[in-house]
Amino acid sequence: MLFRRDRVLVAVSIMADVAFYAGRSGTVSAADIAQRAGMARRGIEPLLQALARSSLLESVRGPRGGYRLGRLRRDISLSDIVEVAAATDTPSEDGVDSPLFSKVIDVVWEAEDSRARERLREISLDDLVRKAEERGLRRPLAEPITFSI
Repeated sequence: MLFRRDRVLVAVSIMADVAFYAGRSGTVSAADIAQRAGMARRGIEPLLQALARSSLLESVRGPRGGYRLGRLRRDISLSDIVEVAAATDTPSEDGVDSPLFSKVIDVVWEAEDSRARERLREISLDDLVRKAEERGLRRPLAEPITFSI
């Protein structure tokens, strides 16, 4: 369900971070993502792995390794990210089990959830990157090009 806020928002934040800071050809490390998000690296690792298994992210090994987008940012919708995050979220067994919940609240919640997912299909990572740029966020400067002969 979409409204499992924390896991979904963390996944969207991870993907937006990679889209914004890795650029078209670079990578970003899990440590950098975690630092910018104010989270522990071990806390985001399961989501990074799930996003990589789903091919939304690509894991790159080596000294300049890290994560980069698995597809073009315009081809990744927020709905794609939500699907991965929600699929890896284990529902709590502490839910409400009453006729009012199952016949009314759950039905309304599912309908709203469906509408929200439809809207999220229309928003891409490219849209988030453009909003970040419009709001004055800047990427760190790329490493300078050096020539040695």
